[in-house]
Amino acid sequence: MMGKTPAAGEMRANADSATVNSFGDEWTRFDQSALSAEERGRIFNAYFSVFPWSSLPPNAEGFDMGCGSGRWAKLVAPRVGRLNCIDASDEALSVARAALAGRENVSFIHANANAVPLAPASQDFGYSLGVLHHIPDTQAALNACVALLKPGAPMLVYLYYRFDNRPAWFRMLWRTSEVLRAGICRLPGPAKSAVTDLIALCVYLPLARIAKLAESLGLDARNFPLRAYKDFSFYTMRTDSRDRFGTPLEQRFTRAEIIHMFERAGCERVAFSNAEPYWCAVGCRTAK
Repeated sequence: MMGKTPAAGEMRANADSATVNSFGDEWTRFDQSALSAEERGRIFNAYFSVFPWSSLPPNAEGFDMGCGSGRWAKLVAPRVGRLNCIDASDEALSVARAALAGRENVSFIHANANAVPLAPASQDFGYSLGVLHHIPDTQAALNACVALLKPGAPMLVYLYYRFDNRPAWFRMLWRTSEVLRAGICRLPGPAKSAVTDLIALCVYLPLARIAKLAESLGLDARNFPLRAYKDFSFYTMRTDSRDRFGTPLEQRFTRAEIIHMFERAGCERVAFSNAEPYWCAVGCRTAK
């Protein structure tokens, strides 16, 4: 696992204040209103490809842990009875409230993962996409999420992968990018956004389009850096560049580590998506 060592007080709260503030700034700047419905749907389907929608009861109640801008809640809320949107950033919750205005089946809760005011074993499902790897103790946060679930209920997560399915040169390239991230994430908000926008323009966009061209020519581009963005808009690239290089605390996990984390949290039947983004996984709280 990678990431900075949090202060003792932050460990007790299981939230990194600099990271929470960074995401508040990110979602205020990138509220996802410019994301097309078509692209939102494609990304959503990639995240939820292993989620067992058919197993949910009628009028299911669940939670979005770290809802951010509410971009995924907009597509989950119409499918369920009630959705609890939870975030440690009040600024992010304000963005989510605006995005989900008029949705009467959505509640908003300002809390970190280990202090959610919902009854234990009360939720029919839960999901946390791109959030738990930004929390000091990811295992404790996953444990807290699973504790909210009813026996047998599914929990979907997206956690940054440790490039365990990539060649050694790919991992070395990532380590080089970490040097840049270490400096960029400490910049003030406006400067951070300017630099990450430049990275999106000069790195994400050309590499993604080169990968798309390579595939159109019949070449194998599976390990080409930033191939996952080949069909994405520049807006998504800007958003993810800001997320990747602007966030102070980041951790990464292998597939095997994620399985172990699910099992320690009290889950079974862990299943993974074998497509990007890595790793998306779902586990069900044991029925005991």
